[in-house]
Amino acid sequence: MNSFDLYIYHHINGLAGHYSFVDRIMAFFAQYALELYVVLFLLAWFTLPKAESMKRHALVVAGFSGVLALCFNVVIGHVFFRPRPFVALPKGTFNQLIPHSLDTSFPSDHTSGSFGFAAGSWRKTQFWVRRTFTVLAFIVAFARIYTGVHWPTDVLAGMVIGIFSARLTWIFNRKLKPLTLIALRLFRYGKFSKMKSRSVT
Repeated sequence: MNSFDLYIYHHINGLAGHYSFVDRIMAFFAQYALELYVVLFLLAWFTLPKAESMKRHALVVAGFSGVLALCFNVVIGHVFFRPRPFVALPKGTFNQLIPHSLDTSFPSDHTSGSFGFAAGSWRKTQFWVRRTFTVLAFIVAFARIYTGVHWPTDVLAGMVIGIFSARLTWIFNRKLKPLTLIALRLFRYGKFSKMKSRSVT
């Protein structure tokens, strides 16, 4: 293992095990980030004005950015295998706060997905969405090292993959517009909200 990973990992992971409430918070973010994003996506979707379709399309793009990042990770994980810190390091030299499988450590799925969602939201979404998604992504990246399941370069690679996936998804975002229209029709949002009001009158 390279010296950069070892140095940063031990400094961050060495913070664990001192304050139980901090450990629980970090463990929560490390394990349930994707579920938190689902809640935030739903909150953002349903709190927008009914006529707002562009911001809802941006949410769809952000969602697919995270999914694309995870797909890239699957491919990378089949090509390159790196043991996780709790496998590679001697017992007693790390703090593992959450259980985890022995699959490849590189890159971090949680970080890739989080930064895919966050970077995908940087264009045309509400300010609170961009800010919340981004802050959460950084917390998740830190928590994955803090809890002992990833090396620093795992999360750095995850950041790059997530941001790249978002940029790529925005380039081809028009391909996702039919899906956005289906969702808008389903919930009677955008131009479909006017259709509903006409039918009522």
